[in-house]
Amino acid sequence: MNAFLFVAVPYLALVLAVLGGLYRYYANRFSYSSISSQVLESRKLFWGSVPWHYGIIPILLAHLLAGLFPGTAARILGSSGRLLVLELLGMALGLFTAFGIVVLIIRRVLRNSPVHKLTSIMDGILLAVLAAQVVTGVGTAMFARWGSLWYLHTAVPWFWSIVRLEPDASAVAVLPSLVKFHMVNGFVVILLFPFTRLVHVFTVPLDYLWRPYQVVIWNHRARRPEDLRGS
Repeated sequence: MNAFLFVAVPYLALVLAVLGGLYRYYANRFSYSSISSQVLESRKLFWGSVPWHYGIIPILLAHLLAGLFPGTAARILGSSGRLLVLELLGMALGLFTAFGIVVLIIRRVLRNSPVHKLTSIMDGILLAVLAAQVVTGVGTAMFARWGSLWYLHTAVPWFWSIVRLEPDASAVAVLPSLVKFHMVNGFVVILLFPFTRLVHVFTVPLDYLWRPYQVVIWNHRARRPEDLRGS
């Protein structure tokens, strides 16, 4: 079972994410967006989207940077004071993210919401998977303490073994069930990328940073004072 969960599932998710994402981009490029529903209902979207993005982005960056630079991360976490501060900060960001995903779910499940009728099956599946990921992440932070430290000695070696095409699940096989579910579900999220609105992550307009400035010219004639007197 561990070989299937921690070897087969990651490779399956990565292959489908890459191939499915490329196919969707070239076959239906205009669907590469978040399919915003702000025009239908913006207030709940604001209270859901802002906590979600401001919570999940630092968490993902922390996971990524610790995985890419485990030695630096180990030195930062070497102090008990810094470890405690980062643990509390991670827990707070997790709760902030959880609040956001709950609001996003509510705005789509309420039958009197204008967004409800436009919610697809894939939207529901995506929200359920993301909610499970957030809940298990917060649960891990609360009940499997000092996760930012043992993450470096379990999940990081496992991840790099997958990258090197030498998969070794021994480091994560002994972890609690909650943590293992969180890890596997993370790859389920990756698997869903090409089939859901998550693809909008790859549409960040970075070219705005170097494109020429845009000149806006109004094509209507400004009314002169004499025009106003004559009317």
